[in-house]
Amino acid sequence: MAAYFASLNPTALWNALPGGLAQGLIWGIMALGVYMTFRILNFADMTVDGSFALGGAVCVMMILQGANPFVALLVSFLCGLIAGLATGVLNTVLGIPDILAGILVQISLYSINLNIMGKANQAIPAGQGVTPFTSNIRYLGQTIALTLIYDVVIILIVYWFFGTEIGSAIRATGINPNMSRAQGINTSKMKVITVAMANGLVALSGGIIAQYQGFADVKMGQGSIVIGLAAVIIGEVLAEALVGKRLNFFIRLTFTVVGAVIYYFVYVFVLWLKFPADDMKLLTAVVVAIFLAVPYFQGRKNTSFSALKKRNAKAKKTASKDQEVK
Repeated sequence: MAAYFASLNPTALWNALPGGLAQGLIWGIMALGVYMTFRILNFADMTVDGSFALGGAVCVMMILQGANPFVALLVSFLCGLIAGLATGVLNTVLGIPDILAGILVQISLYSINLNIMGKANQAIPAGQGVTPFTSNIRYLGQTIALTLIYDVVIILIVYWFFGTEIGSAIRATGINPNMSRAQGINTSKMKVITVAMANGLVALSGGIIAQYQGFADVKMGQGSIVIGLAAVIIGEVLAEALVGKRLNFFIRLTFTVVGAVIYYFVYVFVLWLKFPADDMKLLTAVVVAIFLAVPYFQGRKNTSFSALKKRNAKAKKTASKDQEVK
């Protein structure tokens, strides 16, 4: 045991943290897309794994054709919109349940991504130039700054959009679709718009990750939905613990990105502890399960008989003090 702890180098952990921050900020964009479908719309969208890889494939292939990296990201976003549009249409027009509609599009995107790249993976050659988002240690600060700007701009746009008439209709659709229809809201249209926007953000994140790591792979999106959920859940638990009653929509969006950053800090820390990389999916599942359980146990604690007894005792003590003052 002593030899194991002696082999851990704190300097290596410190040097790895900027990379974890960069990846957390990039995945935070994807987490915002997941938040829009799972939390705002209450739509279980499984398209994410496919649209994430779609964004990476489109971005890399466009860069290989000489396109500007920022233009490639824009096209990745548009392709993600189309993927989300397909899921929305399958659900609203053909009546396929949301989970199955997402799975069908996700499976289809596997073949589509293979056709886009021509093979299972494509790399950006070193002679192609440094992309704006790169894991190169010399330009890592640039990557973090650019990604942070993207996150802030996207959060502001999403916050503004969901305050508009259409955004309010989408939120109403997620809360109570039956009542929304009774109020004249086209809930099918709201679902299609939200799922398309969410997958656009997911594909944008996939394109940035492809630039960051220097290649795209047909399986690069595998398990991304779990990472997105982990970021959303971690962010929600932390926001409720730190902000409490002052928690609003803007803070929720911000903490979604913070949740992604914290997840990747945990990821870096676990790798530093020399855990096998093959076990990281298991770790992700455990982290998600723990953070999912926290609100449940908090709710049970607040509604238990012991909590009620404490509140009653506190109320009696306060009432007795008031009587003494009078």
